[in-house]
Amino acid sequence: MNVDSPAAQQLTPDSLIEQCLSGDQAAWETIVRQNWRKVFNVAYKFVGKHDEAEDLTQDIFLKIFKALRTFDRRANFQTWIISISRNLCIDHYRSVRKERQTIAREVDASDLQPPSRERTPYALAEHQDLRAQLKQALEALPETLRTAVVLRDLQERSYQEIADRLALPEGTVKSRINRGRLELARQLKRLQDKQPALRRRRSKK
Repeated sequence: MNVDSPAAQQLTPDSLIEQCLSGDQAAWETIVRQNWRKVFNVAYKFVGKHDEAEDLTQDIFLKIFKALRTFDRRANFQTWIISISRNLCIDHYRSVRKERQTIAREVDASDLQPPSRERTPYALAEHQDLRAQLKQALEALPETLRTAVVLRDLQERSYQEIADRLALPEGTVKSRINRGRLELARQLKRLQDKQPALRRRRSKK
């Protein structure tokens, strides 16, 4: 079935859902096409960036697809879609905020500077451990994200300077930096979770 044909456009939500659940890919494409703009607008209001809103919109439609069987046919389909969109956007916002707080606690620019001579041996060891973890976490990032984070957060380049150097739109640069910071926080947490015993021993001394 051609999703742009009059027949496809006249199908009711219930009919499209039934066809989609039966494995009709064209029916799902019609649902996406009919509701993409509404879902994208909800996502954009939360993230304020076109590329991030597109990524979030794709995630929302994946959630919608997985939840189709749970839709109560007595309800309004578009209202249900918007409700899922808002809930997922709220979850996304909370997740991003939590990750940024993690970065603020764990990734301090001072940790990249030479250690102070006044540090105690234990403080010096902690500092060196964190620098080593940060280096290891950076190396675990995809090259595109690592480059963006290093240029912005370590070399303190402006967004425009980074965009010019990488020959990318500024919006893409900001997106890579945000994604890189989130992934860096995840990698740091993973590395630090591997050393709880070591941290506990040092904290007692």
